[in-house]
Amino acid sequence: MRTGIDAVADAGPELSAAHPPERALSLRIDRFVELLGTKRGLASALHSGDPAFEGLPGYFMERLGPTLTALLDAAAADGAIRGDLGAEDLLQAIALLCQPAPGREPGHGRRMVAVLVDGLRYGAG
Repeated sequence: MRTGIDAVADAGPELSAAHPPERALSLRIDRFVELLGTKRGLASALHSGDPAFEGLPGYFMERLGPTLTALLDAAAADGAIRGDLGAEDLLQAIALLCQPAPGREPGHGRRMVAVLVDGLRYGAG
């Protein structure tokens, strides 16, 4: 699991160098959603309260928080997104939206995250 988290974290600077801030942020979010989708139960484990997973949210923030904060700040400075959402809030919201639930088709979480990202754009600039 740490390998997947580290891969998402390590992609941040590359994405920032290769794309405008809003696109880099969007690609980073896509990679996080993909990680949650491939590691079944990861989204639920983040919010489970199970002592076996108590270090997981901290590891996510340690590895994903700094580069996600930089991407959010750059996109907000560009006027592409609103600037009132922090990395921890965004990571938690995405994990909650991607939790598997009975009756939800596999693409449900990805669509809900797309709505969340559209909401980041509302009121920007």
